[in-house]
Amino acid sequence: MVFETVLLDMNDGIATLKLNRPEALNAINMDLIRDVRAAVKCVNEDTSMHVLVISGAGRGFCSGADLMSRSADNPDDDGMTTGERTGERMRTGFNPMVQDVYDCRVPVVVAVNGVAAGGGMGFALSGDIVVAARSAKFIQVFVPNLGIIPDMGCTWHLPHLVGRARAMGMAMLGDRIPAEQAEEWGLIWKCVDDDKIMEEALAIATRLKNGPTTTYKEVRNAIAHAEHATLAEQLDYERERQPHLTDTPNFAEGVAAFKEKRIPVFKK
Repeated sequence: MVFETVLLDMNDGIATLKLNRPEALNAINMDLIRDVRAAVKCVNEDTSMHVLVISGAGRGFCSGADLMSRSADNPDDDGMTTGERTGERMRTGFNPMVQDVYDCRVPVVVAVNGVAAGGGMGFALSGDIVVAARSAKFIQVFVPNLGIIPDMGCTWHLPHLVGRARAMGMAMLGDRIPAEQAEEWGLIWKCVDDDKIMEEALAIATRLKNGPTTTYKEVRNAIAHAEHATLAEQLDYERERQPHLTDTPNFAEGVAAFKEKRIPVFKK
């Protein structure tokens, strides 16, 4: 499949998706949304793929929505107000893209180089494991720069990851959060030297590739369920899901490997 704004490589169980609009700091327009969604669909449909790595070309990961291309994506003569047009773009493009990444069949590792601003930050946080180059910055530009609320899932991710106080400060003030601070706050998994970012992301991807692929989505769902559950409700959820997993060949293989003191070889 030919893409205009992303690069997709699928090899040896690992899919790498690179946002490829470096001249615009990989800003998100409708073309990029279309390509990202199509690329994720390719990964979902190829059962030989066991993990997806997302990165950005050039000096930044993603600067958020491409405000310079709004008129090109949505001409003024479409009869919509700016607000109506924004809502339609979110309904048909931005939000489904975030959901597609979040719901991906395989675990998603995000490698953030340079800036992840506004919606670009929300896009990054839609992955399962986020690593960032030491020079990377996370910025919520919505409120101080544009007078709008954070979107692309930022209002959901931030309080869950860093707590209400930090989420409010990040959203209202728009301070640049360095990668090291993002790691300390629990916003991301790990901060690494700039020249090690893809090496680290691919090392994580390799570990995930060799694990039980179907279980990763179960973990994602369990963590999401816990966000709004009481302890009793979460214990019930675990009781309901665990029997399905202990009945699988992977659990039997894990027990056998434990007894034999070897690394398990899971089916995908």
